[in-house]
Amino acid sequence: MRTARAVVVGGGIGGLASGVALARAEWDVTVLERAPSLEPVGAGIAVAPNAVRALGALGLGDRLRDLSALQGEVGLRRPDGRWLVRGNASAASERFGDQTLVLHRAQLVGMLADALPDGALRLGVDAAVVDPGDAGRPARVRVRTGGGPEASGPRTPAHGRGSGADAEEPSDGDRPAAGRGVVGDASGNDEEIEAALVVAADGIDSPTRQGWWPDAPGPVSGGSTAWRLVAEAPPDEPDGPVGGETWGRGIVVGIVPLADGRVYSYVSVADAAGVPASFDELRERLADWHAPIPELLASVDPAHVLCHELRQLPAPPASLVTGRVALVGDAAHAMLPNVGQGGCQALEDAVVLGVRTGGTNVAAVPELLRRWSDERRPRVVKVMRMSEQMAGMSRVVSPVATTARDLGARLAGPWSAALGSWALRGVLGWRPPETATVAGVR
Repeated sequence: MRTARAVVVGGGIGGLASGVALARAEWDVTVLERAPSLEPVGAGIAVAPNAVRALGALGLGDRLRDLSALQGEVGLRRPDGRWLVRGNASAASERFGDQTLVLHRAQLVGMLADALPDGALRLGVDAAVVDPGDAGRPARVRVRTGGGPEASGPRTPAHGRGSGADAEEPSDGDRPAAGRGVVGDASGNDEEIEAALVVAADGIDSPTRQGWWPDAPGPVSGGSTAWRLVAEAPPDEPDGPVGGETWGRGIVVGIVPLADGRVYSYVSVADAAGVPASFDELRERLADWHAPIPELLASVDPAHVLCHELRQLPAPPASLVTGRVALVGDAAHAMLPNVGQGGCQALEDAVVLGVRTGGTNVAAVPELLRRWSDERRPRVVKVMRMSEQMAGMSRVVSPVATTARDLGARLAGPWSAALGSWALRGVLGWRPPETATVAGVR
């Protein structure tokens, strides 16, 4: 019987996953989301092998595979189309036990929302942690219903908006299912909720982090601007374009086929390369790049293209926990998207949190959260550093440095995949902690 309450502030990937994980650990979960509905925001998302296993631990592995596209041939090219590194994504299954799966972000959000218990997700509410609690008293969260764009107070990003990894705005993607756990409330009333555990999943600009971790560093520029889009595959490529990335002088273009025949594509332009003032200018800049890049950019309505500055946290707070409050996802460790781990690390956060806090006396929660932070922080620091290192390579603009980078990748040839796998083994090879039978939270 559930007797201890957990409150999650923020209904993005990290928040929803935390809600699912805690509910499976027999917490009485409430997820508070400021947006009045779970709109189809974002573009595509790559779920790496470590995150595939995280979703499997939440009971969503089969659903994920039903919605996702398996990636075939992938690699790294120059703007003229010449391959620098070429391989097959299925080889990841041999190295890591799972392959990276790609789907529309809205589908992942909908999948997680559907997995919440009845009534667990409250939409259209502003939430603020007013007391983090301690071993002797609960945390307290003030809730103002009737949220949304017109409401006052700090914004809780709907799906981790604003980070390099997870920034989102409206798109033409599939609308996520409302989920049997959704409760809307526009009464305009205030209330205060006591909780034995609070998860702050309120994005890179987290009001919770700013309020209760005043010495923690805030977001900084990632040195690039990104465009993200979902488009139909070009008609002359009925099987869809070959996936992978193309690197130019301070510009990266990625192409990722989706399961429904469409293509998720992204472009990042380093500040040092001169950021185009408009999407039309970006099209002109890439007009002579190899097919199907110009065709994809020409086919999409600019109104459906997301454009944002890439940002990151320079480091996580010294502890991801204060009292009974834990930071997860972008609120804790927003990172650049260059190794595709922003959302994946949020999923890991959630799964480990559920395992480490299940079946315990509520008085022990602050200590268990400290142990969770000690477990998670070194790992996310490592991934953040890898992301920044890869981003640095992509921001190279000088002709000499670009030529040296490309030559090194080409000469490495067949060794590149092996070296990359070795470097990523500790990231992609992650497995969820062993779980014991959960007796419930007392």
